Amino acid sequence: MDSTLQDLDDTTQVRAFWIRRAATVVLVLVVAAALFGFLGVRTGEVSASESGYDLSVRYPEIARGGLDTPWEVTVHNDQGFAKELTIAVSGDYFELFETQGFHPEPSDSTRDATMLYLTFTAPQGDTFVVSYDAYVQPSSQRGAAATVAVVESPEHPDPLVEVQYRTRLSP
Repeated sequence: MDSTLQDLDDTTQVRAFWIRRAATVVLVLVVAAALFGFLGVRTGEVSASESGYDLSVRYPEIARGGLDTPWEVTVHNDQGFAKELTIAVSGDYFELFETQGFHPEPSDSTRDATMLYLTFTAPQGDTFVVSYDAYVQPSSQRGAAATVAVVESPEHPDPLVEVQYRTRLSP
């Protein structure tokens, strides 16, 4: 009885065997990465202290289009705050997101070529928290880097304290 493989040489068979084996290994690695949460949404946090301010940002480190993502800024100052508190954020960072807005809403906002300045009526006490209710736009394909800083005002944009981070998007 003749084999349908009789015309193939051993080199072709060996190559096909190793290609199938490599594809199986890659598939197993992808399934394992998904199983252990390496392909899902991941939240990061960065913080810094300077000029009497403690700044902490919780942000989407790895996100996917269409999914809700956390973004929250916490500012602490042992001396409390002046009448207003201004937070500066890289202006193009929020282009990744569809949003329901900031909570609380800023009393004023302005933007220059690079930064979005959000001015809030300062809270009583020594801690202020603002969150951004958003999800990644389904059409977003690339992540973005951002800087968040506490500044005196949009007219005096030198950072009192700042942090930097990057959001990456996975398919």
